[in-house]
Amino acid sequence: MLDNVWIIPLIPAVSYLLILFFGKRMPKKGAEIGIAALGAAFVLACITVMQWIDRVEAAVSKEGGAATGLGALGRSVVAAATGAPEVEPVVRGFTWWENGPAKFEIGARVDGLVVMMLVVVTLISLLVHVYSTAYMHEDRRFTHYYAALSLFSASMLFMVISANLLQLMVGWELVGLCSFMLIGHWWEEKPNSNAALKAFLTTRTGDVGLMTGIIIVFFAAGSFDISVVNEYALSPEVNHGLMMWASVALMFGIMGKSGQFFLHTWLPDAMAGPTPVSALIHAATMVVAGVFLGARVYPVFWEGFSIGGGGLNMMAVVGGVTIIVGAALAFVQNDIKKVLAYSTVSQLGYMVMALGVGAWLGAVFHLFTHAFFKACLFLGAGSISHSATHHSFDMREMGGLRKPMPVTFWTFIVGTIALAGIFPFAGFWSKDEILATADQGDFRIFLVVGLIGAAMTAAYMTRCVYLTFFGQYRGHHHPHESTPAITVPLVILAVLSVVAGLLQSAPFEIKKFQEWFEQVGGLPKEMIIPEFDYGLAAISVSLATIVVGVAAFFVFRREEHGALKGLTQRNRVAHAGYRFLERKYYLDDLYEGVIVAGVKGPIARGSNWINQYVIDGVVNAVGRGSARAGRWAYEVFDQEVVDGAVNDIGRETVLAGGGMSKLQSGRLQRYALFLLASVGVIGLAVYIVNVA
Repeated sequence: MLDNVWIIPLIPAVSYLLILFFGKRMPKKGAEIGIAALGAAFVLACITVMQWIDRVEAAVSKEGGAATGLGALGRSVVAAATGAPEVEPVVRGFTWWENGPAKFEIGARVDGLVVMMLVVVTLISLLVHVYSTAYMHEDRRFTHYYAALSLFSASMLFMVISANLLQLMVGWELVGLCSFMLIGHWWEEKPNSNAALKAFLTTRTGDVGLMTGIIIVFFAAGSFDISVVNEYALSPEVNHGLMMWASVALMFGIMGKSGQFFLHTWLPDAMAGPTPVSALIHAATMVVAGVFLGARVYPVFWEGFSIGGGGLNMMAVVGGVTIIVGAALAFVQNDIKKVLAYSTVSQLGYMVMALGVGAWLGAVFHLFTHAFFKACLFLGAGSISHSATHHSFDMREMGGLRKPMPVTFWTFIVGTIALAGIFPFAGFWSKDEILATADQGDFRIFLVVGLIGAAMTAAYMTRCVYLTFFGQYRGHHHPHESTPAITVPLVILAVLSVVAGLLQSAPFEIKKFQEWFEQVGGLPKEMIIPEFDYGLAAISVSLATIVVGVAAFFVFRREEHGALKGLTQRNRVAHAGYRFLERKYYLDDLYEGVIVAGVKGPIARGSNWINQYVIDGVVNAVGRGSARAGRWAYEVFDQEVVDGAVNDIGRETVLAGGGMSKLQSGRLQRYALFLLASVGVIGLAVYIVNVA
């Protein structure tokens, strides 16, 4: 499979076509095709992982675990910055097209980062496919939904295995297109179509930066090939200025796709799509595409932003700001999916900040663990809406659901604890990796940002859990536990939210994630792989636990005699702060009310003027001319020429008939005389002719 990994994205791509053409004729309306395809893709992804691990273990055995120094990418085994053997990526491809001396190839690149992403994407997508059989079973476009879901998965997998940046951009754009289709699945409702357009256009804004960055990289390195680009970025011949501008441009692509401040506004609105789509987009596919890009060409950012030198850089600052911005907005949401959406914004900020502080391993590891517990939370929210609130996500209509929905409750609790980063759940290990790197590098300000973000996460998720599962039920339906098609994926994801972090649990002397998946080729040798910091881990866990307790104290007592009840109405400062958050920092007002309206308004007015005075003017002029021509044809040609000629012929006929009537007297002698005269005239005429 390492040589034939292209089969994995091909399977869901074929599934898309089969569902589209034959799905409606199938017993399950195409769902069985999609599930079978993703099941096969997941099995092949697992086989790929096992073969890659065997390759890594063979390299470790061959080298005896000793480091040999970071060398050229062409060697079969070179040493990583951590001292462990690094395995050369498996690259297969062929020439796509040629332009003069330049050859552009298409192919597959397999390394640790790729095999990890293959398993995550196929597993989450498979669970979403199964979950959707129950959640979407009455949908009017059920077959088209499954077709789009398969194409979305195929596009993400195609992007993941790309061997060059041009191919990666094709997969990147396909993911954006499919997200537009899925977010706007219920396009008849205007908010849904608006959300799809907003997601599409906002990410396209960032994609301008992506294309610009790829162009700069191509002319700097002379190739789109990822191996060549990374090798060039770390070589002594690198042009630092070009790498800096390429990094800035590529960062805009990351900001758009991965919902970083200030291009994050599309991501919460994307909740307009079906909940399984939200889980897929926000857990393991579209939103992590930007983080994947940052990890894929990390040497470009390392050189361009001088990450090895410490201090501030664009990547770390954008990620750090996004952590706080997203977490703060989660506090004022009443829609459970939007709470989780802003949580995703904040967690993506963690990943981007991690890349900015040199924590490549921490960023990728957090991407891995986040996929499981965030998918668990989103699908849990879908279970609640499906079985308790009749497709409402308003937490004000929930409450008291822990008893009628025990499986959903406990899996949601597990996902929440993992998200809060509490030991020993998965989120603890990945967040600790990021914070420890920031602490041991020259990025301690971002360590503080990370701790604040972790505390805020614990607080807003405590509020979310209380409003959803505790107190009295405030809805108008009869809540009950969901069917196994919904609860089984929840249980699987909850288990993974517990155990996934153990792959990189240094206190237990387990570093398998680093050993297996850090093997990507060309990572900077100056990267810091931190030792486990027991003191920092204790601080982060204690902080999260204390915040949960404090938040629970205030939130659980809020209904009757909580100190915070009505604070935003009593205090002007609190009210202003709440209003500022409720209006989402007024960014939507800026984008939609000023920028979009400023562009759309003049264009609309100009289009209306052209319509009124040019298009309608031409049409009206033609109409008036046609009317005048019609009147002339009627009055002159029809009335005077045609009708006049007919009337004249009639009159002359009448006159001739009147003259002839005088010859008819009724006397036979006169008729015989006229006959004889006529014969005489004819005879005379014949004689004259013959003589002549």
